[in-house]
Amino acid sequence: MGKVEGGMKCVKYLLFVFNLIFWLMGSFVLAVGLWLRFDPETVSLLNGDKAPDTFFIGVYILIGAGSLVMLVGFFGCCGAVRESQCLLGSFFACLLIIFAAEVAAGVFGFLNKDKIIEDVQNFYTSTYNENNNSTLIMSYQKVLNCCGTVANPCLDPAPNTKDCETGIKEFFNSKLYIIGYVGIGIAGVMIIGMIFSMVLCCAIRNSREVI
Repeated sequence: MGKVEGGMKCVKYLLFVFNLIFWLMGSFVLAVGLWLRFDPETVSLLNGDKAPDTFFIGVYILIGAGSLVMLVGFFGCCGAVRESQCLLGSFFACLLIIFAAEVAAGVFGFLNKDKIIEDVQNFYTSTYNENNNSTLIMSYQKVLNCCGTVANPCLDPAPNTKDCETGIKEFFNSKLYIIGYVGIGIAGVMIIGMIFSMVLCCAIRNSREVI
Protein backbone atom coordinates (compact mmCIF):
# COMPACT_ATOMS: atom_id res chain seq x y z
CA MET A 1 0.00 0.00 0.00
CA GLY A 2 1.42 3.42 -1.01
CA LYS A 3 2.12 5.93 1.70
CA VAL A 4 2.00 9.70 1.28
CA GLU A 5 5.37 11.39 1.43
CA GLY A 6 6.84 14.88 1.65
CA GLY A 7 4.38 17.72 2.00
CA MET A 8 1.40 15.37 2.03
CA LYS A 9 2.78 13.68 5.14
CA CYS A 10 2.62 17.11 6.80
CA VAL A 11 -1.02 17.37 5.70
CA LYS A 12 -1.64 13.93 7.21
CA TYR A 13 -0.36 14.98 10.62
CA LEU A 14 -2.11 18.35 10.41
CA LEU A 15 -5.36 16.49 9.73
CA PHE A 16 -4.73 14.24 12.73
CA VAL A 17 -4.10 17.25 15.00
CA PHE A 18 -7.11 19.03 13.53
CA ASN A 19 -9.36 16.06 14.26
CA LEU A 20 -8.08 15.86 17.81
CA ILE A 21 -8.99 19.53 18.27
CA PHE A 22 -12.23 18.81 16.42
CA TRP A 23 -13.08 16.08 18.94
CA LEU A 24 -12.43 18.50 21.81
CA MET A 25 -14.63 21.11 20.15
CA GLY A 26 -17.37 18.51 19.79
CA SER A 27 -17.11 17.89 23.52
CA PHE A 28 -17.44 21.64 24.08
CA VAL A 29 -20.50 21.92 21.81
CA LEU A 30 -22.13 18.94 23.53
CA ALA A 31 -21.41 20.48 26.95
CA VAL A 32 -22.89 23.84 25.89
CA GLY A 33 -25.99 22.10 24.51
CA LEU A 34 -26.50 20.05 27.67
CA TRP A 35 -25.97 23.16 29.81
CA LEU A 36 -28.61 25.09 27.84
CA ARG A 37 -31.03 22.15 28.05
CA PHE A 38 -30.62 21.42 31.75
CA ASP A 39 -29.75 24.89 33.06
CA PRO A 40 -32.00 25.15 36.17
CA GLU A 41 -32.96 28.76 35.40
CA THR A 42 -33.99 28.00 31.81
CA VAL A 43 -35.84 24.82 32.76
CA SER A 44 -37.73 26.64 35.52
CA LEU A 45 -39.04 29.14 32.95
CA LEU A 46 -40.13 26.53 30.39
CA ASN A 47 -41.50 23.68 32.50
CA GLY A 48 -45.17 24.59 32.25
CA ASP A 49 -47.67 22.36 30.43
CA LYS A 50 -48.25 24.98 27.72
CA ALA A 51 -44.71 26.37 27.67
CA PRO A 52 -43.30 26.85 24.15
CA ASP A 53 -40.62 24.34 23.16
CA THR A 54 -39.18 26.32 20.23
CA PHE A 55 -36.09 27.29 22.21
CA PHE A 56 -35.22 23.66 22.95
CA ILE A 57 -35.37 22.71 19.24
CA GLY A 58 -32.20 24.70 18.58
CA VAL A 59 -30.64 23.21 21.73
CA TYR A 60 -31.41 19.65 20.58
CA ILE A 61 -29.80 20.36 17.20
CA LEU A 62 -26.71 21.59 19.04
CA ILE A 63 -26.57 18.49 21.28
CA GLY A 64 -26.95 16.13 18.30
CA ALA A 65 -24.31 17.97 16.28
CA GLY A 66 -21.88 17.99 19.22
CA SER A 67 -22.27 14.24 19.69
CA LEU A 68 -21.67 13.60 16.00
CA VAL A 69 -18.65 15.91 15.98
CA MET A 70 -17.04 13.84 18.75
CA LEU A 71 -17.70 10.58 16.88
CA VAL A 72 -16.57 11.93 13.52
CA GLY A 73 -13.45 13.49 15.06
CA PHE A 74 -12.44 10.05 16.34
CA PHE A 75 -12.94 8.40 12.94
CA GLY A 76 -11.11 11.29 11.27
CA CYS A 77 -8.08 10.64 13.49
CA CYS A 78 -8.16 6.95 12.58
CA GLY A 79 -8.52 7.76 8.89
CA ALA A 80 -5.57 10.15 8.93
CA VAL A 81 -3.27 7.72 10.78
CA ARG A 82 -4.22 4.70 8.66
CA GLU A 83 -4.36 6.74 5.44
CA SER A 84 -7.70 5.08 4.71
CA GLN A 85 -9.63 6.54 1.79
CA CYS A 86 -12.78 4.84 3.07
CA LEU A 87 -12.54 6.41 6.53
CA LEU A 88 -11.53 9.79 5.15
CA GLY A 89 -14.39 9.67 2.62
CA SER A 90 -16.84 8.82 5.40
CA PHE A 91 -15.31 11.57 7.50
CA PHE A 92 -15.87 14.10 4.70
CA ALA A 93 -19.49 12.98 4.19
CA CYS A 94 -20.24 13.20 7.91
CA LEU A 95 -18.64 16.64 8.05
CA LEU A 96 -21.06 17.83 5.39
CA ILE A 97 -24.02 16.54 7.42
CA ILE A 98 -22.76 18.08 10.66
CA PHE A 99 -21.90 21.30 8.83
CA ALA A 100 -25.51 21.55 7.69
CA ALA A 101 -26.77 20.80 11.22
CA GLU A 102 -24.48 23.39 12.84
CA VAL A 103 -25.45 26.07 10.33
CA ALA A 104 -29.10 25.13 10.87
CA ALA A 105 -28.70 25.59 14.64
CA GLY A 106 -26.94 28.92 14.17
CA VAL A 107 -29.44 30.24 11.63
CA PHE A 108 -32.32 28.91 13.72
CA GLY A 109 -31.03 30.78 16.75
CA PHE A 110 -30.70 34.07 14.88
CA LEU A 111 -33.77 33.96 12.63
CA ASN A 112 -36.20 32.63 15.24
CA LYS A 113 -34.89 34.77 18.08
CA ASP A 114 -37.77 37.23 18.04
CA LYS A 115 -40.42 34.51 17.64
CA ILE A 116 -39.01 32.43 20.51
CA ILE A 117 -38.93 35.47 22.79
CA GLU A 118 -42.45 36.47 21.75
CA ASP A 119 -43.76 32.95 22.43
CA VAL A 120 -42.24 32.93 25.93
CA GLN A 121 -43.57 36.44 26.63
CA ASN A 122 -47.07 35.41 25.53
CA PHE A 123 -46.86 32.28 27.67
CA TYR A 124 -45.81 34.33 30.69
CA THR A 125 -48.50 36.97 30.10
CA SER A 126 -51.32 34.43 29.80
CA THR A 127 -50.12 32.56 32.90
CA TYR A 128 -49.73 35.82 34.83
CA ASN A 129 -53.26 36.94 33.92
CA GLU A 130 -54.69 33.60 35.06
CA ASN A 131 -52.86 33.47 38.39
CA ASN A 132 -50.16 35.99 39.23
CA ASN A 133 -49.19 34.11 42.40
CA SER A 134 -48.53 30.72 40.82
CA THR A 135 -45.26 28.85 41.36
CA LEU A 136 -44.27 29.39 37.72
CA ILE A 137 -44.79 33.14 37.95
CA MET A 138 -42.73 33.23 41.13
CA SER A 139 -39.94 31.40 39.27
CA TYR A 140 -39.94 34.00 36.50
CA GLN A 141 -39.84 36.86 38.95
CA LYS A 142 -37.04 35.30 40.97
CA VAL A 143 -34.83 34.23 38.03
CA LEU A 144 -35.33 37.39 35.97
CA ASN A 145 -35.60 39.86 38.85
CA CYS A 146 -38.83 41.18 37.35
CA CYS A 147 -42.47 41.70 38.22
CA GLY A 148 -45.66 42.01 36.21
CA THR A 149 -46.05 43.00 32.57
CA VAL A 150 -46.10 46.25 30.63
CA ALA A 151 -49.91 46.23 30.50
CA ASN A 152 -50.35 44.90 34.04
CA PRO A 153 -47.43 46.05 36.23
CA CYS A 154 -46.96 45.15 39.87
CA LEU A 155 -48.50 47.61 42.31
CA ASP A 156 -45.45 47.90 44.56
CA PRO A 157 -42.35 46.60 42.76
CA ALA A 158 -38.96 46.44 44.47
CA PRO A 159 -36.30 48.97 43.42
CA ASN A 160 -34.55 48.24 40.09
CA THR A 161 -37.20 45.68 39.16
CA LYS A 162 -38.13 45.57 35.47
CA ASP A 163 -41.28 44.17 33.90
CA CYS A 164 -41.00 40.47 33.07
CA GLU A 165 -41.49 40.93 29.33
CA THR A 166 -38.27 42.94 29.24
CA GLY A 167 -36.58 40.39 31.53
CA ILE A 168 -37.58 37.51 29.22
CA LYS A 169 -36.20 39.35 26.18
CA GLU A 170 -32.83 40.00 27.84
CA PHE A 171 -32.53 36.45 29.23
CA PHE A 172 -33.34 34.54 26.04
CA ASN A 173 -31.40 36.94 23.83
CA SER A 174 -28.22 35.91 25.65
CA LYS A 175 -29.03 32.18 25.37
CA LEU A 176 -29.95 32.32 21.69
CA TYR A 177 -26.80 34.21 20.76
CA ILE A 178 -24.81 31.38 22.36
CA ILE A 179 -26.58 28.85 20.10
CA GLY A 180 -26.04 31.04 17.04
CA TYR A 181 -22.37 31.84 17.57
CA VAL A 182 -21.38 28.31 18.62
CA GLY A 183 -23.21 26.75 15.67
CA ILE A 184 -21.80 29.09 13.04
CA GLY A 185 -18.32 29.13 14.60
CA ILE A 186 -17.96 25.34 14.59
CA ALA A 187 -19.36 25.21 11.06
CA GLY A 188 -16.59 27.53 9.92
CA VAL A 189 -13.93 25.28 11.46
CA MET A 190 -15.42 22.29 9.64
CA ILE A 191 -14.63 23.86 6.28
CA ILE A 192 -10.91 23.56 7.12
CA GLY A 193 -11.38 19.88 8.02
CA MET A 194 -13.15 19.18 4.72
CA ILE A 195 -10.33 20.83 2.76
CA PHE A 196 -7.67 18.81 4.63
CA SER A 197 -9.54 15.54 4.13
CA MET A 198 -10.03 16.17 0.39
CA VAL A 199 -6.35 17.00 -0.11
CA LEU A 200 -5.20 13.90 1.82
CA CYS A 201 -7.66 11.63 -0.03
CA CYS A 202 -6.33 12.87 -3.37
CA ALA A 203 -2.72 12.37 -2.20
CA ILE A 204 -3.43 8.80 -1.05
CA ARG A 205 -5.13 7.94 -4.35
CA ASN A 206 -2.28 9.42 -6.38
CA SER A 207 0.37 7.57 -4.35
CA ARG A 208 -1.41 4.26 -4.97
CA GLU A 209 -1.76 4.94 -8.67
CA VAL A 210 1.99 5.59 -8.89
CA ILE A 211 2.68 2.21 -7.27
